[in-house]
Amino acid sequence: MATQQSHGEDSYRCRLDWGWDGVRRAAARGDVVVVVDTLSFSTTAVTAVQHGGIIYPCASQEQAARVAQQVGAELAVMRKEVPAKGRFSLSPITYLALEAGSRVAISSPNGATCCGYGAQAPVLLVGTLLNAQAVATTLSSLLEQKPALNATIIACGERWRIPSEDGSLRFAVEDYLGAGAILSYLHHAMTPEATLCRGAFLQASNNIATLLWDCASGRELRDIGFEEDVRHAARLNAYETVPILQQDHLIPFKTDATNREE
Repeated sequence: MATQQSHGEDSYRCRLDWGWDGVRRAAARGDVVVVVDTLSFSTTAVTAVQHGGIIYPCASQEQAARVAQQVGAELAVMRKEVPAKGRFSLSPITYLALEAGSRVAISSPNGATCCGYGAQAPVLLVGTLLNAQAVATTLSSLLEQKPALNATIIACGERWRIPSEDGSLRFAVEDYLGAGAILSYLHHAMTPEATLCRGAFLQASNNIATLLWDCASGRELRDIGFEEDVRHAARLNAYETVPILQQDHLIPFKTDATNREE
């Protein structure tokens, strides 16, 4: 399969891509990467960092357990295991009252895993509907400061519990809308894919809450009793915090924190 650059995307500053492969391509190009996993990793990470948390994204629960032990972090558990086995989970609601400075290791097969695959990018940010405008403002500043730098918004997609014949990644409308929300505030040249994503969000922007409520991932969360997670994720521009990956953890982006810690 041909690479994105062979299709003439060199002149575009903003791209859209999907999942693990997309983030690997973006990191290899040296793009700024924005990970969008609306239900739920990105919304959870943004909420936690907004409230003073330090998040360690992990690809598996086993990795999260090791990281938690190494850095003295709390281990996020399954949603239904709160509070019996821990305080935090992939439910963003569990971070609304955390103490500033709390360290939490979270596993997720989509957003957190994409953070791992994108760790070599010059800058990796986490975005969602909650902080779409803030992410776009940060991206615009980075692109204006460095004209040779481009950005790729990664809509993480969802992994089927049982992989399908044509692959294990499925389209996630909530991630498409989250990516489109960020793109809607950007004014740099976009690929056709990014332009279409932006347009989809603008067309649907007055109906975001209903779309998230009724999409496949929204229904899955509601069916297991986490309606508030869906409502929380639909709050467009509720937060101004933009998490940035520094080494192995997410902290708030600051203008002097665009480079990795040595």
